[in-house]
Amino acid sequence: MPVAVGQEKLKVLIRRARIQKRVVEVARAITRDFKGERVHLVGVLKGACIFLSDLVREINLDTSIDFIAVSSYGKGKQSSGQVRLLKDLDSSIQGLNVVVVEDILDTGVTLTYLLRILKQRKPKSLKIAALLDKPSRRIKDVKGDYIGFTIPNDFVVGYGLDYAERYRNLKDVCILTLPPEKE
Repeated sequence: MPVAVGQEKLKVLIRRARIQKRVVEVARAITRDFKGERVHLVGVLKGACIFLSDLVREINLDTSIDFIAVSSYGKGKQSSGQVRLLKDLDSSIQGLNVVVVEDILDTGVTLTYLLRILKQRKPKSLKIAALLDKPSRRIKDVKGDYIGFTIPNDFVVGYGLDYAERYRNLKDVCILTLPPEKE
């Protein structure tokens, strides 16, 4: 595991082997639910890229992928509450079975925004797959259809999740503790 920088501390929350096992289970559920149909995965950049990459290889269906990018965090730990579309889809989702693939379902603000945009594009179905769910932080009434793990209200990094664009490459999901801010 890469060493935390300065006084930042990392503690493993979910090990790589558990993640891999759970990704297979989530993929099986998607395969079962859309049996015989095409599924279109929409990865929410940048955090979901690793989860999506592992997930798509385990789904046993005709599968296509696309990416969308939004921002609500900037470089900090707290969501700004403002969601901006940074990169739109490359192709139409009209009539497709769409699964939005997200790294973490947190406040629900970002996913509520994305679902509103995507529903207007008339997909056949619209589901959410999230590696992590942090229900204690939920502000908006949104639920994932395929959840990897429910976690406590800790700030997590690794397996695609970042802090200021760092730590995405960790193989485990880790709790990041930052040093107290100087006054």
